Amino acid sequence: MKFLIKKICTLIMTLFLVSVAAFLAFQVIPGDVVRSILGTEATPEREAQLREELGLDKPPVERYISWADDVLHGDFGVSYRYSKNMNEMMPVKELIGDKLPVTLYLAVLSFVMIVLVSIPLGVLWAKCGSRFLDAVFGVLTQVTMAVPSFFLGILVTYLCGIVLKWFVPGGYISYQENMTGFLAYLLFPAISIALPKIAMTARFLRNSMLTEMKLDYVRTAYSKGCSKNQVMFGHVLKNAMMPVITFLGMMIAEILAGSIVVEQVFALPGIGRLLISSVGTRDLPVVEILILYITFVVIFVYFIVDILYRVIDPRIRKSE
Repeated sequence: MKFLIKKICTLIMTLFLVSVAAFLAFQVIPGDVVRSILGTEATPEREAQLREELGLDKPPVERYISWADDVLHGDFGVSYRYSKNMNEMMPVKELIGDKLPVTLYLAVLSFVMIVLVSIPLGVLWAKCGSRFLDAVFGVLTQVTMAVPSFFLGILVTYLCGIVLKWFVPGGYISYQENMTGFLAYLLFPAISIALPKIAMTARFLRNSMLTEMKLDYVRTAYSKGCSKNQVMFGHVLKNAMMPVITFLGMMIAEILAGSIVVEQVFALPGIGRLLISSVGTRDLPVVEILILYITFVVIFVYFIVDILYRVIDPRIRKSE
């Protein structure tokens, strides 16, 4: 119970500090959102009117308190740049609600690929006694990890889209129009995200398993008559997965936060792409909520990792 209370307090305090930092950052960077919105039609009278409508004429502290109170009541405000029509600004909740499923589906597909491929590959790599196969696995994973995400996305687009014609590059299909077509299109950016992380996870798991295999409990298990598979899957893999779980947690948090480069390459209207465009246009209400979302995702994922640690290793629970 103390663990849960501590984690919840940490989450609330972190979200508060991050929101304050993000808000203050936009007060000191150059640029004027009002003039950016009005453009060539800006006049002193129209600027003053728009500032009053957006609440930008109030002191920063008062604006932050008002914004925080609205967020706690589920009102995320309206975007300064996006609009439903000529006379109505787009609510931030609707804007993010439209973009978030793209990032979430992409994250789930990528993570499933990472887990299904990297764990068997890492176990196989750790078990193989051939120096040749060990060298082959080492070179392949090293090369895959070294390829930048944007370049890998371009390679996937060229090979699968232009050469093999498995999909139409840039032909994004909305999940609201056709879920099957949407998932089929997401498969390729998911591959671009997953490949380097599969290599990282497989190498990390292999090294972790090799370290575990040198410990005393492994020799004890063999002396009791356990087979190699019983030792590998019943003892070594379970203990080797402890640091790998943290590694996977870092990856899923990174993907859920929005894969900006991959979203740009494949023209995906996700969270990462929205964040970049919103920062560039000083769309503070959108940026604030996205930063809070990313912060919450990171903290929540590590919270789940901590729980998994306690489930897998009872020694952690007993030490508390």
